[in-house]
Amino acid sequence: MKLTIIGTGYVGLVSGICLAERGHHVCCVDIDEEKIKSLQSGVVPIYEPGLDVLLEKNLNNNHISFTADLKNGVAHADIIMIAVGTPSNPDTQAPDLKYVDAVALSIAPLLKEGQVVVVKSTSPIGTASRLKQLIQSHCDVNFSMATNPEFLREGSAMNDFMQPDRIVIGVEDDFASKKLEKLYHPFKDDCELMMTDLASAEMIKYAANAFLATKITFINEVSNLCEKVGADVSQVSKGIGLDTRIGSQFLEAGPGFGGSCFPKDTLAMAYVGQQAGAHQEIVETVIKVNDHRLNMLHEKILKLFNGSVHNKTIAFWGVTFKPLTDDMRDSPALNIIPQLQSLGAKCVVYDPQGKNQGEGLLPNVAWCESACEAARNADALCILTHWPEFYDVSLEETAISMQTAHLVDFRNMFNFDIAQKSGFISYTPIGMRAWVANLEATHS
Repeated sequence: MKLTIIGTGYVGLVSGICLAERGHHVCCVDIDEEKIKSLQSGVVPIYEPGLDVLLEKNLNNNHISFTADLKNGVAHADIIMIAVGTPSNPDTQAPDLKYVDAVALSIAPLLKEGQVVVVKSTSPIGTASRLKQLIQSHCDVNFSMATNPEFLREGSAMNDFMQPDRIVIGVEDDFASKKLEKLYHPFKDDCELMMTDLASAEMIKYAANAFLATKITFINEVSNLCEKVGADVSQVSKGIGLDTRIGSQFLEAGPGFGGSCFPKDTLAMAYVGQQAGAHQEIVETVIKVNDHRLNMLHEKILKLFNGSVHNKTIAFWGVTFKPLTDDMRDSPALNIIPQLQSLGAKCVVYDPQGKNQGEGLLPNVAWCESACEAARNADALCILTHWPEFYDVSLEETAISMQTAHLVDFRNMFNFDIAQKSGFISYTPIGMRAWVANLEATHS
């Protein structure tokens, strides 16, 4: 099929390349001409493992193209997907739909009879129906409206798209249903294709992310209790995760959720609930608890230095919100590092992919070229992102190189025995007792 995707951000680019890989002819449109030129030459502007290889393959076989010409892009397509950003409005916390609306108005006079317009952008319930009316008021042809939420995890997005748990499509008529069934026909043997109405598809996206965010927040609350009573949250997580009704995913204690989806989508769901007169009190509490956790992370480091980090050097391994991505959006690093800096600490950082975005978001930090360089002469080492390469670093050499060998492990990558044998004088994990040389202590 011929498909045009408007927007070459994370969702639009991954979707376009993967659908091209499945045999469709995809045209990706963006107003950023420099980005288009880079994509035409095979350069991927985001870090997503394997995406550059797949892009080059589909450029070479002419299954994908990139253009800044919206008119030609719309003319190319049987199906037009809108995949532009819907960031949170800082004043209302509602999704800002100005980019989605702008695309809708731009394509309206260009549409041809029988095309299907699909909202891929994460949008509040009722958006697709509203856009149908908006577009219809500016064009004189018959077209169909649909919505097709994405369920991609950064760092594993290609696998998530190519081997999905399910594909959810909201439609308003049989014509759109048949067109989208054909688009996703190559996936039919791998997962369930769920057809529903427009509003239900939009709701599924928000409900799924809110539930996953709730699981993360729940285990983080449990980890606080584990620290108080001497339990081990990693064992608790394993024990409850073995229950098939619960499952093990998203039950790893850590500094709190971040990224491009969970913070934005929980805020959006809470806002929609308030507007509809059906307050989502669980989701509202999840947001509150997660914010509190992010704001309190620095206290674990303060305790190592009797409440003062003035003139102390704190090294950070990892600042992206998760490994295998360069995304800094709502990363825990954006909370803890400025807080420590405001208290007089010097912060040095190493992240395999985070520097390009992080330099503008974390001013006045020293960026290093390796994990070992970041730890050298530091008074404490804090692990914020569990990049796999950190397992390969010699902790013995790291501890020797530090001014004072404190290890703060916000991802529970290591354990007490490893820290002690490696020469650290303290080990502060999440959700279990902390260890200090010659002293058994429990940190709250």
